[in-house]
Amino acid sequence: MKIDDVDRKILQLLTENGRLSYVDIGKELNLSRVAVRERVNQLIDGGVIERFSVVINSEKVGKQVSAFFEVDCEPAYLVEVAQTLADNPSVASCYQMTGPSTLHMHVLVEDFTALEKFVNNELYSLEGITRVESHILLRRFKSRNGLKL
Repeated sequence: MKIDDVDRKILQLLTENGRLSYVDIGKELNLSRVAVRERVNQLIDGGVIERFSVVINSEKVGKQVSAFFEVDCEPAYLVEVAQTLADNPSVASCYQMTGPSTLHMHVLVEDFTALEKFVNNELYSLEGITRVESHILLRRFKSRNGLKL
């Protein structure tokens, strides 16, 4: 799908505020509500916009500890481990990275007791994991969901 400057501007506006109405976007770009709706639908149908979502401040809902993990797996277990971890409600994101069958994972939990429980009961109990490295987030300077145009 070809993306033109108008599509980019629509995506930028929606990235900044996903609650903007088609009318408000149209006013900003000198387009009709119908034209904006049609372009947004084309972006959805073309797979450019995957979904609309809400960004929740994890600390405000009781998830005080944010940790990142590098998890090395035996190649035969990589997909199974990744799927199990991805299904865990404490796992905010899970990606396969370059390297020796490495997963990169972001975990959000209530406190350090919950983190210890996650590591011991949910992570170390999985067959096929060969190494785990963790990093605790101290302070967030920038956080972004999705691509910024």
